[in-house]
Amino acid sequence: MPKLSVVVPFYNVQTYAPDVLKGLALNAREDFEFLLVDDRSTDGTPELLERAAAGGLPGAVHLRRDRNGGLAAARNTGLDAARGEYIAFLDGDDWPAPGHLARTLAAIEALNCDFVRTDHVQVTGRERIVQRVPYGPQGVVGDPRAGILPTARATAVDYPYAWAGMYHRRLLDQGLLHFTDGLRTAEDRPWIWRLHRTARSFAAIGEAGIFYRRGISTSLTQIGDERQLDFIRAFDQVLADTATDRESELLLPKAVRTYCAIIAHHIGTTERLEPAVAKKLRVMSAEALGRMPRPLLEQALDSMDADRSALLRRLRRRTPATAATAATGATAAPGAAA
Repeated sequence: MPKLSVVVPFYNVQTYAPDVLKGLALNAREDFEFLLVDDRSTDGTPELLERAAAGGLPGAVHLRRDRNGGLAAARNTGLDAARGEYIAFLDGDDWPAPGHLARTLAAIEALNCDFVRTDHVQVTGRERIVQRVPYGPQGVVGDPRAGILPTARATAVDYPYAWAGMYHRRLLDQGLLHFTDGLRTAEDRPWIWRLHRTARSFAAIGEAGIFYRRGISTSLTQIGDERQLDFIRAFDQVLADTATDRESELLLPKAVRTYCAIIAHHIGTTERLEPAVAKKLRVMSAEALGRMPRPLLEQALDSMDADRSALLRRLRRRTPATAATAATGATAAPGAAA
């Protein structure tokens, strides 16, 4: 059994893949495996991965999907093939600092917890900014549920990046590390909520060793098509899952407020979307607000700044169907549960 399996999905990133592969080479150990998952790229990415697996990168395994399925599906392909005692993720346009994986592995083994969360470096052009895990205690094992609240402040569940951490295999065996298949964006939101609600122990550590590229044309965050709207399905799942939790009354206000904040963010950036997608976003967002429990929605809107609150209140009044749905008090769309 390898000590560590690193799942790395790739899709049309031939410009950035060499940096990723070089970074992995500077992290390679004989007990590490690198699962390079090609999500049916149409550029030169598959050839780069094939060369890496043929000997260019120690421990590399090239996995090619039969069809393009998005990041969640590609990660699941890697997880299905993972043999390691520990699991880590990386995206195909980011890269790790030399020795980052070994240092993170040493930390999680010393702490003996289910998973650790790490800081990272956000890269925008030549700018480098360290982004911290929004959780106070460092290097101290705690209850993952402590990383969910308080409601009105950024917490560990608002830091959903799967690659910013490392995970014990028992989480994989328990079914906690797979992503909701079919989600093209925000796939990490129900994933991180489930992890914090269900795992037994975690810790935040410093180790800002992943360099995360922002603002590149191949990133889904820069694409204005319907894939952006999958955040609605992702947060519907967060609400549906949280509604079944033993502490749902405590946790649902946080889930609702976060959903509202994400809707406001997307509505505020519609200029980057295709016109038809922007229109669909407004309709789907109004419907989503209508599905939220009315008292929790009012509580969330009252707690937000005036601009976002007013925007969401106008959006909620968008259609008569929205008001009718709101009266039901439903927490999520039918079929939204995991």
